Amino acid sequence: MKSLWNNNEVAEFSDDPLQLRVYASRLLGREPSLVLHGGGNTSVKTVATDMFGDKIETLYVKGSGWDLATIETAGFAPVRMNALLKLAVLDELSDTDMVRALRSAMLDPVAPNPSVETILHALVPFQYVDHTHADAVVTITNTPDGEARIRDLYGDHVLVVPYVMPGFILAKVIRDLTFNVDWDQLEGMVLLHHGVFTFADDAQESYERMIRLVSRAEDYLETHAPVQVTPVKARESLVDLARLRRTVSMVKGKAMVARWDTVAEAVDFSCREDAIHAVVAGTMTPDHVIRTKPAPLIVGDDIETSVDSFAGNYRDYFNRHTVDQPGPGTLTCLDAAPRWAIWPGHGCVSFGRSVKEAGIVADIAAHTRPAVLRAGVMGGWTPVTQEDLFDIEYWELEQAKLKKGGGALLHQGKVALVTGAASGIGKACVETLCGQGAAVVALDMNPVVADMFPQPAVLGLVCDVTDGVALKAAVDETVRRFGGMDIVISNAGIFPPSRSIDEMDTATWDKSMAVNLTSHQQLLTYCTPYLALGMDAAVVIIASKNVPAPGPGAAAYSVAKAGLTQLGRVAALEMASQGIRVNMLHPNAVFDTAIWTDEVLASRAGKYGLSVEEYRTNNLLGVEVTSRHVAELASAMAGSLFTCTTGAQLSVDGGNERVV
Repeated sequence: MKSLWNNNEVAEFSDDPLQLRVYASRLLGREPSLVLHGGGNTSVKTVATDMFGDKIETLYVKGSGWDLATIETAGFAPVRMNALLKLAVLDELSDTDMVRALRSAMLDPVAPNPSVETILHALVPFQYVDHTHADAVVTITNTPDGEARIRDLYGDHVLVVPYVMPGFILAKVIRDLTFNVDWDQLEGMVLLHHGVFTFADDAQESYERMIRLVSRAEDYLETHAPVQVTPVKARESLVDLARLRRTVSMVKGKAMVARWDTVAEAVDFSCREDAIHAVVAGTMTPDHVIRTKPAPLIVGDDIETSVDSFAGNYRDYFNRHTVDQPGPGTLTCLDAAPRWAIWPGHGCVSFGRSVKEAGIVADIAAHTRPAVLRAGVMGGWTPVTQEDLFDIEYWELEQAKLKKGGGALLHQGKVALVTGAASGIGKACVETLCGQGAAVVALDMNPVVADMFPQPAVLGLVCDVTDGVALKAAVDETVRRFGGMDIVISNAGIFPPSRSIDEMDTATWDKSMAVNLTSHQQLLTYCTPYLALGMDAAVVIIASKNVPAPGPGAAAYSVAKAGLTQLGRVAALEMASQGIRVNMLHPNAVFDTAIWTDEVLASRAGKYGLSVEEYRTNNLLGVEVTSRHVAELASAMAGSLFTCTTGAQLSVDGGNERVV
């Protein structure tokens, strides 16, 4: 591991301790093998000025919810040092009381909650303190003779601390261990199964001590525990992936996104029986249990049985560790759904209520796998005990979060596919569904769709929906990327040039049928096997006002849309037994779409003897209907409000006297 410190980058704030703290923290956060997704914490001791102008000895420590990779000055909580040192000498302090005490000692009441390691940071008699969960160091400690290996590696220049719970208990242990220690002789501390602390009165020195200690551990592993990955091609079964994701979601009681990892390292790991047997012993560091549960799911030939067995084992784990609790109901059992799975021959799958959450779990799994393999070379994977993991997973601070609750978004964890997504109604549907928690695949033949949605929860794919091969590939990629499919917004369409029936040419007719009707039928054909394994699966077909109220010169469009509506009605009949709802929307005069060019708009207005502005609001309510209005109703129809509705047709037209 190399130092990333650059004196040129810090020249402007070299005399500002807090800015130096931010800079060094970001360097640590930039390296995933040191900290992952909010892990680790850093601090700096300096003098702050309160609202009365008094100088206050203050510890600025990383606040809860901030990530070291992107932290700013606002991410550090300022806490009075004198209060921290008084807390440090207490014999007992619950973590709930500790959090309250820390907040009461803050100089800024709107700053984030200080790290649970704040008191420990205060005890270290140096200005800068860095704490990481370095993969290499933790891997060594997760072996049968890990402590001895660490002592041999670092000698007396590193304090070795046995594993104890984070928070006040850990601070108290280190206070006792260092009572007669000469801190100047130490380069850092290794907390077994937990991580590394370094410290100095210089930000660069504290940071580079971390780099040196971790580099020595990395070199040690390369020498003593080399690991070679055997390239293995993952077996693919998208229907089974969708089934796995649905089964896990059912145990969770809520829709989950699934991220399927088929890189060579993941597939190789999934084929190693010894590694699979080892990894179920526990997590790489105890704090990972909050994200990953104590162990992964091992997927067997029968997916449902495998998941049910995992859930049963998890409930046994909870009951086993609560038998001696002071009273029934003291702790709330979390859901029993796995957060990641090892799927022999297929790779690994991570689950989350969002793309981001599933990605975090996937990252933790990716760092855990090589650690397990290296530990196996050194005698075996021996993480902390199940009891220690339970204490973290059911920590009073974590249980307190459950009581705060918070409602989920309408489509949280669901997977949606939208066609005709580069403009108008389709684009609005993508944005609405994503805003309500769904992972979305956006299809359009316009190449701009590939880059127009920067959110990680949206995948834009270039696809001509009249190309059956390309359409099936896009449907399969939806499942491959997010694990399944719950919502389809069948929207792609064109408005052909106005032609009376006696002037109709075959090309115009055939193109309208291909885009406005046949492509929707093919989409349903390809999506149905996955929707049948979805969570509250729903199809919303964007038809047209021209179905109940056709207009002259629009035979090619009106007939295709009428056929599309009939297709939707038949689909509602056929798919109900699979739990799939199919409903239709009939928009009218939605002018912010690609169909309504200036020329088409002027032509249609002229046919009715209206100006363009009059035509825009030519409905009973006198309102202009927008793509957003249609998208919001489409989203609602795909949601729980319409759970008992299928085969319905709703107008989105401001009230049309020909329809009413």
